[in-house]
Amino acid sequence: MNLIKPIKRSRMRLMLGKAYYIIWRHLQWIFGKANYARTRSAVLLDYIAFSHQTPLIRKLKDVDMWLQYNKVDNLKIALKRLNGIVLKPGETLSYWKLIGKPSKRKGYKEGVVLYNGGFKPGIGGGLCQLSNLIYWLTLHTPLEVVERYRHSYDVFPDANRTQPFGSGATCVYNYRDLQIWNNTNETYQLHLFIDEEYLNGQWRCSEKISRTYQVYEKKHWITHEYWGGYIRNNVIYRRVLDQEGNIAADEYVSENHAIMMYAPLLKQGEL
Repeated sequence: MNLIKPIKRSRMRLMLGKAYYIIWRHLQWIFGKANYARTRSAVLLDYIAFSHQTPLIRKLKDVDMWLQYNKVDNLKIALKRLNGIVLKPGETLSYWKLIGKPSKRKGYKEGVVLYNGGFKPGIGGGLCQLSNLIYWLTLHTPLEVVERYRHSYDVFPDANRTQPFGSGATCVYNYRDLQIWNNTNETYQLHLFIDEEYLNGQWRCSEKISRTYQVYEKKHWITHEYWGGYIRNNVIYRRVLDQEGNIAADEYVSENHAIMMYAPLLKQGEL
């Protein structure tokens, strides 16, 4: 289902709504049935299930570079809470439960925060790069994503994009969370680190997994809405390959819809 025209709400309405959802999330963490992962270990599990890296610094239109440098500092702080986390069978990883609320007191700085189709400086800005990476890693494992939120706006064009549109996971403390459930019989471990150029991530496992995964865009289209804007849409699937490289399954992953904040290059017949 496509998005409708964006609704502009008052600042008071936004503040009250945010407070409500933050409290509700805390209640879920306390009284919910999920068994949340909390164990961290410096000893890495033997097998790499999947690894990926994303560049730390990107040249983005109208985004000051100091915000990106601050983002790197923010990522380093968050990594201390997530690196080495062990996800045992039956446990759930909650992104925000492990990281906690970003604040100046914890050392977080102003980074880029996407907001209503644009961006602004915000404390802890840039942590979406980390949630995007963890989500992408997870799609290449048997682990199950039980909570993930798509980006509502497509802010930047596809320059140098290496992953399908809509393959990330937006995060807003604490109600837009990323939660991953270990529905397998093996133990997994998240290994995250930063080098001079990249944010690096791995899901490691206690046993060598027998299948690999190929995430791909199965369908993509752009619609021109009645209110004048454009919506970018797609459907993402993943192929599950056995040890011989044969396709064992072709699984639905997600359907994404985002309001485009730049002029689309439309060909005839795409509307």
